Amino acid sequence: MPGYDIAVLDDAGHPVEAGTLGNIVIKLPLPPGCLPTLWNADDRFRSVYLDEFPGYYKTADAGYVDEDGYLFIMSRTDDIINCAGHRLSTGAMEEVCARHPDVAECAVIGVTDVLMGQAPCGFLVLKRDVSRETAAIESEVVAMIRQSIGPVAAFKTAITVNRLPKTRSGKILRGTMQKIADGIPWKMPATIDDPAILEEIEEALRKRGFGSLPM
Repeated sequence: MPGYDIAVLDDAGHPVEAGTLGNIVIKLPLPPGCLPTLWNADDRFRSVYLDEFPGYYKTADAGYVDEDGYLFIMSRTDDIINCAGHRLSTGAMEEVCARHPDVAECAVIGVTDVLMGQAPCGFLVLKRDVSRETAAIESEVVAMIRQSIGPVAAFKTAITVNRLPKTRSGKILRGTMQKIADGIPWKMPATIDDPAILEEIEEALRKRGFGSLPM
């Protein structure tokens, strides 16, 4: 876009090669009309958006620029997981999961792994008319991730659930799901649409060997 000098940097602030996932930033100064600060919070504005990458505005989006110069936004940087030293986009994995003809909705989170640091875990909501064995569908989704993204994704766990926990505005509560999977304390989000869904997620994770603590 005219007036925006967009770059993709690694965590150390160095430009990455075309096709490499990284932090999407905008070189300063920003074009006229852009947000100059946060209301009554100048220090917070600097620490959140300007300090991590000096000379750039941090968008908190993750993505890449292809060989033709097109920018692809894959997810928020919070949704990037570090799996055995590889930065992986859970959004990219969700795109692959959603391609399965039996999958209506999906979500991928990063769960703590002793060997790899983090490992992806997918949740699948199937279409209403699906009568196949869920284990077969889960195996097919795992194979699709391996074929599309590669073994580096280390995607081995897909869990079929009846529904995904969401806020009343429709945002999937991935952060809370991750805390439940990792067995760390969590609080019921005030904006959740149906609190009972988190109990269903907790039970589904427990059956797969993931632990959780009481709220």
